[in-house]
Amino acid sequence: MKIEDISQQRVLIYDPERCTGCKCCEMACANRNFGTLELDKSHIRIFVDPKNFDREAINCLHCANPVCLNACPVDAISKDDETGWVTLNQMKCIGCCSCTYACPLMAAWFEEDRRAANKCNFCDGSPNCARFCSPQAIRVGTRAEAMELAKRLYLGGK
Repeated sequence: MKIEDISQQRVLIYDPERCTGCKCCEMACANRNFGTLELDKSHIRIFVDPKNFDREAINCLHCANPVCLNACPVDAISKDDETGWVTLNQMKCIGCCSCTYACPLMAAWFEEDRRAANKCNFCDGSPNCARFCSPQAIRVGTRAEAMELAKRLYLGGK
């Protein structure tokens, strides 16, 4: 079943006002995808400014028109029309890093161990980062909800 209205596709929503900076989301992601608690293996990154405690997350937004997909010369990145999830097939990846350079959020990253790019796979519909974020700073919602939050946070509610 294809979701005709992409505003209803499910995406990760990050609210910095709710984030405590605990990094449980990073550990949950690394554990799910790599079986480790090493934060550098996480597909999501939380940055906390120690001066004023501002928090920001870098994570794949599974863009409506992903530039990483268009940058990949070997079609290792695909977008599911139904879910909207953008996935990367490491078996096809040649390690050129075009996707990592193209992504404006730097959400795709080069994994040295596998010599291939890597990025969020939405944990097959149940993202661990959101499941283990107790203050719900990261949660699953619709693209429409994500846009409303972005407008409120970055455009002053306009």
